[in-house]
Amino acid sequence: MTFPDDVPVLTDGVVTLRAHRPEDADAVFEQCVDPVSQQWTTVPVPYTLADARSFVTEHADSAWANRTWMFAVEVEDESGPRFCGTVELRDEGARRAEIAYGAHPWARGRGIITQALEVLLAWGFDDRGLETVIWWANRGNWASRRTAWRLGFSCDGTLERWLPQRGDLLDAWVGVLHADERRAPRHPWLVAPRITGEKVRLRPFRPADASRIVEACRDERTAYWLGQMPSPYTRVDAEAYLEGRMTQLANGSGMSWAVAEPRTDELIASISLFDLKPGREAEIGYWTHPASRGRGVMTSACALAVRHAFTPAAQGGLGLQRLIVFAAEGNSASRRVIEENGFVQVGRERRGTRLRDGSLVDTACYDQLVEDYR
Repeated sequence: MTFPDDVPVLTDGVVTLRAHRPEDADAVFEQCVDPVSQQWTTVPVPYTLADARSFVTEHADSAWANRTWMFAVEVEDESGPRFCGTVELRDEGARRAEIAYGAHPWARGRGIITQALEVLLAWGFDDRGLETVIWWANRGNWASRRTAWRLGFSCDGTLERWLPQRGDLLDAWVGVLHADERRAPRHPWLVAPRITGEKVRLRPFRPADASRIVEACRDERTAYWLGQMPSPYTRVDAEAYLEGRMTQLANGSGMSWAVAEPRTDELIASISLFDLKPGREAEIGYWTHPASRGRGVMTSACALAVRHAFTPAAQGGLGLQRLIVFAAEGNSASRRVIEENGFVQVGRERRGTRLRDGSLVDTACYDQLVEDYR
């Protein structure tokens, strides 16, 4: 084929996919010197205007010659046509392709790239006869993962040290989309709302919480009752904990909050609804920073979490019918939180909890039904 003359123009009436042009170079340069682009893609660093000019001419020509179907994304705004980024399908043969995309900073958060990818996938499946498209992203690139989720891709796990980037091999997320599958999310992507009570505020976790998490989880009492935690507990463990909270939201399996002091917004505890079965039930788990014990912090936080769990979905809650929670029989502080929030003991699991010293103790099993919620 001849570039750019043979590159098709694809559009849904709002976004247009077309061949790159020399006049795109300035916008490509803006995109590729952006810190987000440099963090998550393989663009050269430092990136120059000469690199951008080469990309929209030589690289684009070479891509199409080597069966990488690469398009510039364009929309109309009040000033006229605007470059929004690049999307592509890399033909892998045997009716397979890899999808890739990058957004100009102006286009982020507007849904433009997702819309462009919908157009691209329809063309790939319907016109190019693709059967399977694979998606890769560096681990931690939640924006890319959320875009793939919106399009209907799975997220099938993490491959360690797989994606090359400037001499390193980075951990990768991977997923697929098949031609006969719906191009829509496979499950909810939950959002933990900010909820403020009299004593505490529930808010989403943030990276800056890692230090406080380390302090809490190195505490001797916390470690004793939560015997499965890593020991010694490090910042790497805290960062993995934070990633796990985000993963729960992304796959719809749970919702976690940082419990914060309302005046300072500093983390003082953690509470989670996990093993979530939509419309049915979830389990509650929690811990408190040692500096905040004895103040009713967790009792208040648990009350807010229970209320959100039982609030109907139409009113912004999770609409659950049952909550369950477990506590080691000797953990009187945890059991007090549970019982003060209206949970009823419904059983005992003998030797169900392993403590830090390796001993096995009985576990008290509690639940609460939505009709019993006070």
